[in-house]
Amino acid sequence: MISPRTPLNALKRAGIFSSSRRTWTCTTYRHASPKAFYRGLATSTTPSSGEFKKPYYVTTPIFYVNAAPHVGHLYTMVISDILKRWQVLIGNTDAQLLTGTDEHGMKIQQAALEAGMDTQAFCDMNCRTFEALAKAANLDNDHFIRTTDPAHRDAVQYFWEMLEHRGYIYTSKHEGWYSVSDETFYPQTQVQNSLDPATGRKRMVSIETGKEVEWSSEINYHFRLSAFQDRLLELYKRPDSFITPSKYSTAVIQSVSAGLQDLSISRPSERLTWGIPVPGDSSQTIYVWLDALVNYLTRAGYPFAPGQENKSIWPANVHVVGKDIVRFHCVYWPAFLMALDIPVPRNVLVHGHWTMNREKMSKSTGNVVNPFFAIDRFGVDGMRFFLAYQGGFGEDSDYDNSFITRDYKKWLQGGIGNLASRTIGCAKGKLRSYIQDATSNKLPKPSPEDVAHQIMLVSTPLKVAEHMTGLNPRAALHEIMSIIEKTNKYFHATEPWKNPNPQWVIFNVAESLRISAILLQPFMPAKSQELLELLRVDTSDPAKRAFSATVYGSDSDYGEGVKKGHLFPPYLQRIKNLRGLEPFSI
Repeated sequence: MISPRTPLNALKRAGIFSSSRRTWTCTTYRHASPKAFYRGLATSTTPSSGEFKKPYYVTTPIFYVNAAPHVGHLYTMVISDILKRWQVLIGNTDAQLLTGTDEHGMKIQQAALEAGMDTQAFCDMNCRTFEALAKAANLDNDHFIRTTDPAHRDAVQYFWEMLEHRGYIYTSKHEGWYSVSDETFYPQTQVQNSLDPATGRKRMVSIETGKEVEWSSEINYHFRLSAFQDRLLELYKRPDSFITPSKYSTAVIQSVSAGLQDLSISRPSERLTWGIPVPGDSSQTIYVWLDALVNYLTRAGYPFAPGQENKSIWPANVHVVGKDIVRFHCVYWPAFLMALDIPVPRNVLVHGHWTMNREKMSKSTGNVVNPFFAIDRFGVDGMRFFLAYQGGFGEDSDYDNSFITRDYKKWLQGGIGNLASRTIGCAKGKLRSYIQDATSNKLPKPSPEDVAHQIMLVSTPLKVAEHMTGLNPRAALHEIMSIIEKTNKYFHATEPWKNPNPQWVIFNVAESLRISAILLQPFMPAKSQELLELLRVDTSDPAKRAFSATVYGSDSDYGEGVKKGHLFPPYLQRIKNLRGLEPFSI
């Protein structure tokens, strides 16, 4: 079996490359099926008859509805969607993506009060905004969950009862610093004095988030988090990495190794009414983070019917989260699950934040990016490309309109769009004949430049797959765009418009576009389809657009009647057609 790490010389020894013939050719498309060539890349094996195959399960965090969505929410959605769409591309067509909204807690209660609205009506209004963002971002989510859904309420209360039944919940007096904004308690070591720059008022804030905290002293329920220190540390040492990137794993290990305190998991209902009541005790409301985290299980059908635990989409293959909620997903959540012997998620993928001028986005400073305006201005695929190409996992990323136009002009308009236009123009209506001649071994011996480009086209999809398997869509996209960059240089250096025999160059460039378009489908679903249609790649056969079709030379049927198109027009042209927006040029 060929894996993403197989070196090129090993591919040659395996007979995938053959230089013994008069014509250099990739023998894969003639001697083996593309699916066989890439069969080792799928993350799920095909089950035997009657055996259940667990779908690949990806989740976003559920987004808090106390305020409008921002570009950070859009980024999390896009990354999660890319991971789901990638699974479909490699053959896991039953992959599932969950997103939704978190609608309980003190912040929601206060925000609704300030808005002068009924709390449920407030949630309904803001929930629709996040649903609209998922649609605007072309998210291929299979479900949109709300924590106010009756099924979720039932799942949370059952989850609580099981924790209580197993002895992991007890009542105790809790004293500590509580942040309404973060919906979490902080020990004394994690708060500090601060001066409010707007009012000059002294206040206590969380060292981690900078949000104000208040002293709280109350009787509530606690979860025995301290009992799971050793098991959590074992989880973090797992060879296949529970937390990605490792930077965040290191920080979590240090924190848990220093010791865990039991966790307060309820608030008196006299202070917090907007939430799920503790079963059998209406004087207490379940802590919003225990409530929220269970949403991933709710979608999986929890509580599971006896004997059916292994026939759901659980465990999640990957939770995509921002770096500010690592502790909740990587400490509290696995501990809750361990307490009930429920499998933990297979991976938590953590990403950084988006900044502006290297400063954290904040409503108070007015530097928050409205994702709807951004999508209207730059197009959904233009935004998806920028966020995926520049977004950071181990670090924050800076957002600026000029960066989006720069990347659009370089990589999309001047990269893919220009390459497609020049290729079709150079083929002079004969692209299909060039493709058929190359795939039927009718061309003369290729030049060393041709061979080098062919080797690149064979190896790059495997590199892309390796990055995606490692949950690094940014690196995967960089790898895909390297095809475009190298192909533009190859096209310019070989000058097929001057060559009396340009067949190999035109075929190689056409293959570069076809392979790139297939690989770009998770990242830019609409524009990649436009490119495949421009090349006349068969729409009636899904296999022609699957990952297995990225084998060099595996499709001899495209290119018929190809005409020039305008994949990526200048933004000036696009924005002139948008109401209420000032046109600008790149």
